[in-house]
Amino acid sequence: MKAGFVNIFGRPNAGKSTLLNALLQEKLAIVSPKVQTTRHRIKGFYTQPNEFQIVFSDTPGIMNPKYKLHERMMKYVKSALEDADVALLVVDIKDNWQELADLFASLALKVPSLVLINKCDTATAAKIQEAEAFFTSQPFANKVVCISALQTTDFSALLQQIVAFLPESEAFYNEDDLTDLPTKFFVGEMVREKIFDLLGDEIPYHSAVMVNEFKEQPEIIRIQADIIVQRETQKGIMLGQGGAMIKQIGSEARKNIEAFLGTKVFLQLFVKVRPKWRDNDHQLKEYGYGA
Repeated sequence: MKAGFVNIFGRPNAGKSTLLNALLQEKLAIVSPKVQTTRHRIKGFYTQPNEFQIVFSDTPGIMNPKYKLHERMMKYVKSALEDADVALLVVDIKDNWQELADLFASLALKVPSLVLINKCDTATAAKIQEAEAFFTSQPFANKVVCISALQTTDFSALLQQIVAFLPESEAFYNEDDLTDLPTKFFVGEMVREKIFDLLGDEIPYHSAVMVNEFKEQPEIIRIQADIIVQRETQKGIMLGQGGAMIKQIGSEARKNIEAFLGTKVFLQLFVKVRPKWRDNDHQLKEYGYGA
């Protein structure tokens, strides 16, 4: 039996969350074309009974923090660096390779590292060959693999390559478990995903979601959540004219939550203003961003 922590690192929007979902064949991490969508460390378990268990971790994109929320996000990256048995270093093939090589080298990883060159479906064969040659020459790369996290449907070969680097160990979690995060976390993330989908470039980054109520009743689950913004003007945009925007966010999020939970859901959303919450330690903790 082999088991270990396989943690995914890269810049914002490299495709880390899409990769996690594809590897698990389950949507655990929300995705968006916008950068910095992932704010937490999200663990997902891939178990082959009596053979191996991979504890994958999606992490926020590595960046220079601008406020305390970013600092909390980078703490999740740090914790993932500390307990990794294997590192997956995700590269957007369109990014600057030397800058990425410098970034990965600065992580000073002491575990086997696989460089996954992502979005290869968007590049020419010559470009792919050049990228593979560049990263193969880097001292941190134990293996280089070209992938398309969005398009590939069979990751069995990659999984076997990962397993080859895992230590011998008993499984850490029950074989039927998929994650160690509570259901309320994923409900909040699905609401936040719709904020990213439906609103402009600024407001999603100023928003948080806090699930206050999750009541399971016969044939329905009742959920109440607050959407937190920083300014009254943002609240007005989040509500929309006549409440149209908040209704659309709620309607689309509810459909995803119902599919995730497999039951009917009543979802009630409120918008609250909390100035500068991204730099407030107490509020960050209250909204689920660690100690």
